[in-house]
Amino acid sequence: MKKPVIIGIAGGSGSGKSTFARKIVTRFRQPISVLCHDYYYQPFEDMSLEERKQQNYDHPSSFDTRLMIEHIRQLKSGHAVYRPVYSYELFTRLDETVRVNPTKVIVIDGILLFENKELRDLMDIKIFIDTDDDIRFIRRLQRDTKRRGRTVESVINQYLSTVKPMHDTFVSPSKKYADIIVPEGGFNTVAMDMVISRVEKILKLQE
Repeated sequence: MKKPVIIGIAGGSGSGKSTFARKIVTRFRQPISVLCHDYYYQPFEDMSLEERKQQNYDHPSSFDTRLMIEHIRQLKSGHAVYRPVYSYELFTRLDETVRVNPTKVIVIDGILLFENKELRDLMDIKIFIDTDDDIRFIRRLQRDTKRRGRTVESVINQYLSTVKPMHDTFVSPSKKYADIIVPEGGFNTVAMDMVISRVEKILKLQE
């Protein structure tokens, strides 16, 4: 298999990264592999549940980025990988894994993708989803209370204590590494068309 096209999608929590990634996947008829940085949260196996809840999950050290880098390299070499499965209720990884097959296009997303040079150097196209803070917070509040079993109070406390400070320190400054900055994520059809056209051009050059 020829060298795959790696598309990295970064941006703040609730910015619309996953929506943009899903729409890219649906635009191609061929299979596309997807890896989320969130799959690679550290398991913190030596901690109790209460201790795990207190960790700063928006800091780069909370991610096993080394494992993600290794998996991307294996996919680029044409080998399948078994990525972790993370539980947001238990704040750790589960025993199960999910097989990810090598494909011509690989999409990766996460808030801190561009913070790590070794990781971003693996990407052919780097996209930063830029969304207003208030919209991102509302989306995060809705997601975490409805899908992750969090209370409103816990979401607000986490946002003020770690999410916003880490966004300002690590996430927002990383947009300088992006090839494309996209306002409003998956709802920006013009940006979506540009990305699709670029990927198709790269794939055609590889034929």
